[in-house]
Amino acid sequence: MQKIFKIVLCSIILVSFSNVLIAQEIVKSFQQNNFTNEEIINLKANFGNHKTLIAAYEKQMLIALSYFPELKDIKIEFRLKNRETPLATRPTLFSMFRSAKKRTYIITISKKSTNYLDAIVFENLNYNAQIGVLGHELCHISDYLNKGFGEMFGIGFIQIFSKKAVDKFEFNTDLNCINHGLGYQLLDWSINVRENLKRVNWLGAANLTADEESERYMNPTTIKEILSKHPLYQENQKMTSNCQEKE
Repeated sequence: MQKIFKIVLCSIILVSFSNVLIAQEIVKSFQQNNFTNEEIINLKANFGNHKTLIAAYEKQMLIALSYFPELKDIKIEFRLKNRETPLATRPTLFSMFRSAKKRTYIITISKKSTNYLDAIVFENLNYNAQIGVLGHELCHISDYLNKGFGEMFGIGFIQIFSKKAVDKFEFNTDLNCINHGLGYQLLDWSINVRENLKRVNWLGAANLTADEESERYMNPTTIKEILSKHPLYQENQKMTSNCQEKE
């Protein structure tokens, strides 16, 4: 675990000097009524281009997309289907052969899973957690923008043949979500999933046999530790404190 934190903290230090960090404000908890209709219309105008949204979850999707300016012109289709895996992201088969920024990406949201996993399908998560898991999936697309056909094929390969590589891949995706400013939403998702499933670890739909020690998706304690040291969130805490003092 100490080794993991060293890697994570090094990543955070690098991120603090990156131009990729989103300027969106850090919000601890989004609620259904946080945005007016006019604000949602503005979000859709700015971040809904080339996006196929699901009407019932349009607000959550637009809020999450607003933290990913690099995806403004990327074609993304959100789909509802009956799938065991609660959420999954991939490029369409034919667009795999195109350049990364010209691909069409599919985010599939399960509306019905197994009896056990139904507890964590999208509609059974709280609002803030829904935005967090959408952020995680959008991080996959953000990552795919830097990968050619061979690298994308490699991701498919490790999904089948290397559990440790998948653990690292998903862990880093969670870190990327934190770096984009959705750390509190990711934390809510991490807590929500573990409470609903009544388990310590969540390693994905295909790994439900036991609470293994590996940390594929960050546990709540890990996320809290990172947020407590992350420059983006520390700066937000300072700004909040200053505002409260002025009041």
